[in-house]
Amino acid sequence: MKKSYLPLLTAALLTACAPTAKTPAVATDSSASAPTAAPQAAAPVSWQQQAQDFLTAYSAEYQKLYTQSSEAEWRSNTHIVPGDTTNAAATARANVRMAAFAGSTENINRLRELLEHKQDLTPIQVKQLETALYNAANSPQTAADVVKRRIKAETQQTEKLYGFDYKYQGKSVTTNDLDELLRKEKNPQKRQQIWEASKAIGPTLKPGLLSLRDLRNQTVQALGYPDYFTYQASDYGMNREEMMALVRKINQELRPLYRELHTYARYELAKQYGVKQVPDYLPASWLPNRWGQDWSSMVDVKGLNLDPVLAKKGAEWQVQQAERFYQSLGFQALPPVFWEKSSLYPLPKGADHKKNNHASAWHMNLEQDVRSLMSVEANTEWYETTHHELGHIYYYLTYTNPEVPVLLRQGANRAYHEAMGSLMGLAARQKPFLAGLGLIDPKVKTNDMQALLKEALGSVVFIPFASGVMSEWENSFYADNLPADQLNAKWWALSKQYQGIVPPTPRGENYLDPATKTHINDDPAQYYDYALSYVILFQLHDHIAKQILHQDPHATNYYGSKEVGAFLADIMRPGSSKDWRLVLKEKTGEDLSARAMVEYFQPLMAYLKEQNKGRKYTM
Repeated sequence: MKKSYLPLLTAALLTACAPTAKTPAVATDSSASAPTAAPQAAAPVSWQQQAQDFLTAYSAEYQKLYTQSSEAEWRSNTHIVPGDTTNAAATARANVRMAAFAGSTENINRLRELLEHKQDLTPIQVKQLETALYNAANSPQTAADVVKRRIKAETQQTEKLYGFDYKYQGKSVTTNDLDELLRKEKNPQKRQQIWEASKAIGPTLKPGLLSLRDLRNQTVQALGYPDYFTYQASDYGMNREEMMALVRKINQELRPLYRELHTYARYELAKQYGVKQVPDYLPASWLPNRWGQDWSSMVDVKGLNLDPVLAKKGAEWQVQQAERFYQSLGFQALPPVFWEKSSLYPLPKGADHKKNNHASAWHMNLEQDVRSLMSVEANTEWYETTHHELGHIYYYLTYTNPEVPVLLRQGANRAYHEAMGSLMGLAARQKPFLAGLGLIDPKVKTNDMQALLKEALGSVVFIPFASGVMSEWENSFYADNLPADQLNAKWWALSKQYQGIVPPTPRGENYLDPATKTHINDDPAQYYDYALSYVILFQLHDHIAKQILHQDPHATNYYGSKEVGAFLADIMRPGSSKDWRLVLKEKTGEDLSARAMVEYFQPLMAYLKEQNKGRKYTM
């Protein structure tokens, strides 16, 4: 934080928290015989009032710096000029100011002092103070040198990660090229070369990752967290052991279905690649994804190709149609700023700058300034993505209300935001919904079992990777201080245990295959968010289909249902001001569990058992 306004803010906060002194009443008539009244002691300001005064001043400054940081980040993502570091430097300055404020020693001390009196405060005050202290732990100025070194190390790691030159058959290739090859190549030897090319970056990232582990752990230890994984889990109101118990439970619930998918994939891929001897475990290079987290491109569903219809309607129609969908549920039209300031479409050919093509939704000022960064084209993938991103946007708008303080304008937990976006993506893909929009012929014949299989090869297959391999490895890395000479061995032991996947050839400690996953480097120790979001999404969809629409969960149409809109708005409205477990229980009647997900894929389970008759199970 800048020196120019830190003393001012701190002084204002301290003044606000000090008891108000009253001037003692003194008799002005000297001849009066009554004794002079003794000075009155000042009544202490209540802890509740002190907390409120602090939060008012803190929130105003937090919102101001958050907005400046968002604006700088927006420019860095939408106006990239190779060789010009102006935007990057401005973003770094804005983020440093934000970090210095959020983690300032004065703020940390005051937050701790107020939280020592939490029994005297309102629950909403406690929630805000705890959120502010959680934010502080990522950049505590009580360990300013460590924070500075961590930020520098993260920047260097990101540069190595995104600046790496991947090579295949002697030519430079992008990760998109490698992904495309893994989806299409049928020759197992070539597939192995492609897969190995995708892992070549690992050794480059090893020293940086080991250094980052120490710096991330030291950063949060300054505020009393034992390690970085525990810190991330605490955002859910859970400790590390509780989080690991939850993700293991989800894996266990989905294990029987995953076992069927694993057996099916081994035999089907062996057939596709012309391999006579079906392996007991899936070679990692056989799968259409670098980490084996999504196998959906194994299946092609006939009759549901929307591309030709969408191509005629154009990219703008897709964004407008997504807005119409939310309006049909009873949500308001998007604010004008969304249309004025978003970056929704690819840049024109020959533009003098580039932009980040990864779709994202932005809450710029924690008020009504909401934007999306996309590169929408008229195809199925972007049709689903626009519905997903607008799910985030409407979540922002719904919890931006007077009942929710600025600090609590976020998802009920990190997974809820993803769940809300993905839920709308799922709804927008359902056949009755598509038929209602005239995107497919209602009488079109599709293989529903193949469609369900494709869905499972995406969402079910993802769970053992996200809540199994990734979560277990990062838990071990940060909390158990996994030794540097066991990093790769641990990764492959977990891949075999949870995914039934093995490397095509031995992978010693000269490699670092976990580091080839971007999140391990730049979005650490929270990958379970994605797994939990899938589970929440299926729970919400199950409730909507059965209890509100009274429709088959595989064939729903949310369009025009104000009741569905009200149900979703009730979940979105409190932001993080209510415990996420309470929100889920109140709205669906059950705790977090994979029950709805398992039930959704029950018809597929019977089909797979039939397909796998006589085949060898190895998981």
